[in-house]
Amino acid sequence: MLGFMISGIEQKEIEYLLKRELDEILFDLMDERIDQVVKRAMEERYKILFNILKRVASPKECFKYMRTKTSSKRKEHPSKDTWKGSQAKK
Repeated sequence: MLGFMISGIEQKEIEYLLKRELDEILFDLMDERIDQVVKRAMEERYKILFNILKRVASPKECFKYMRTKTSSKRKEHPSKDTWKGSQAKK
């Protein structure tokens, strides 16, 4: 186990970097062109980074990056299709 002291500014910077990386991983996990072997490695990295995020961010912020069991199978949020369709009709 390692421990280190960081300032509040450094904590916010670490939180920001982790969120950016988690966003990128979540986006790539939905890409059908990426091989399953690569996706498994990305999921392992996601778990590690998410555990670090839990140590520096508030529970409310962490909740935004939680994955559900169906999130890897879900293509897009259903409301996006509805919104696009309603905009196309105008």
